[in-house]
Amino acid sequence: MINTLMVILFVHTSDSIAQTTEQNQLPKVWNLEQCIAYAKQQNIQINTLRLTTKSTEQDLLLSKAAKIPNLLGNASQSFTNAKNADLVVGGFQTQASFAGNYALNSSMVLYNGGYLNNDIKQKDLFIKSAQFNAEAAENDITIQITQAYLNILLAKENSVYLNEILETSKAQLKLGELKYNAGSIAKKDFVLMKAQSATDNFNLITSQNAERQNTLTLKQLLQLPSGYDLTIQKPETLETTLPVIKLEEAQKIALEQRPEVKSSLLEKEAADLELQKSKASFLPTLSASGSLASGYSDNQSTPYPTQLDNNFYQRLGLSLSVPIFNNRTAKTVVEKSKIAIDQSNLNVENTKTVLAQKVEQAYINVLNAQSQFTAAQEQLDANTENYRIANEQLRLGGINTVDYLLEKNLYVQALQNFTQAKYNAVISLKIYDFYKGDAIKL
Repeated sequence: MINTLMVILFVHTSDSIAQTTEQNQLPKVWNLEQCIAYAKQQNIQINTLRLTTKSTEQDLLLSKAAKIPNLLGNASQSFTNAKNADLVVGGFQTQASFAGNYALNSSMVLYNGGYLNNDIKQKDLFIKSAQFNAEAAENDITIQITQAYLNILLAKENSVYLNEILETSKAQLKLGELKYNAGSIAKKDFVLMKAQSATDNFNLITSQNAERQNTLTLKQLLQLPSGYDLTIQKPETLETTLPVIKLEEAQKIALEQRPEVKSSLLEKEAADLELQKSKASFLPTLSASGSLASGYSDNQSTPYPTQLDNNFYQRLGLSLSVPIFNNRTAKTVVEKSKIAIDQSNLNVENTKTVLAQKVEQAYINVLNAQSQFTAAQEQLDANTENYRIANEQLRLGGINTVDYLLEKNLYVQALQNFTQAKYNAVISLKIYDFYKGDAIKL
């Protein structure tokens, strides 16, 4: 029992040390570029697609090897025990013998309607397509990480100003309590202040919860250990307004450069080659073969080396296989290959259509986000000034509590709108630029 506990403790301690060592090798503070680079290396889906590429590379090597001769060695050794009639003695005599046969055989395909050559070309296309699929997965994870990263920054910024507002509410609540106790304000006004302070505290907690949730989302995308404390770096500046290229130009660039389009085009070429491969089943196949063989038996008086020499023979041959009737197997394969080509053409068109729609949506998001950001800036400027005046009026007793809280809530709402609009503008710009081939940087 004690030994078992010691083993469990040792394993647990070893795992803890390994996890701590792994965490110590991670950055203390992450910027967006580090997050993207780390995810590209660690993401399971991306690495699975990379393994698919390696597997396809092995298929290509196998296809190339099919064009060269094979070589097979065969050896057999036998022992025979038999009774033979002995006419002299008038009975049976037991006789045992050993025999052996040895051979080398080789064969190769000389002609099979171009099947092997087309198969090699097809496997090469599959490798390139798998590589593009991995790149497409990298692009998807890049966008997801960018959104999660900026959502954390949004929640952090919300928490900062909401905390400042809460501190102001607490100070005003203390002052209001003194005035209420002194009979300077009515109980209704004092209760409104308490309610406002509780609301401000609720808003702060909601923002902090959003920050924790978005941090968890980013950790999961990066596949970091659950106990790791992820801290991200806030950039010095965030570009919210930049020149936006025309939609048609962005779509043209995306259709030319994006890996999902390149992959679908390669899959169409592979489908064309599959048709050529299937047509080869209607054509003759010519193969060459050769053999070297010898053998011996100890029931002969000839010595062992002499037997091997006398029995040694060489053989070269050609074989021709001509398909005549195969129960429609070849025709069915050809027809299915034609259908696969039609399907690949539809896949190409669908990939292009979906990508063009994504770029258009990203373009609309940029225009909407930038106009919304401009309007949010104007709204914040106006409500900031109103809130400043209301604070001064409240201090001097020139405004009642209800009117003051109305101005404050309008300011809080404007500030939230502005912060949300700012990060929407940043995210939409980054995604739109990413579709046209620019790397995402902050």
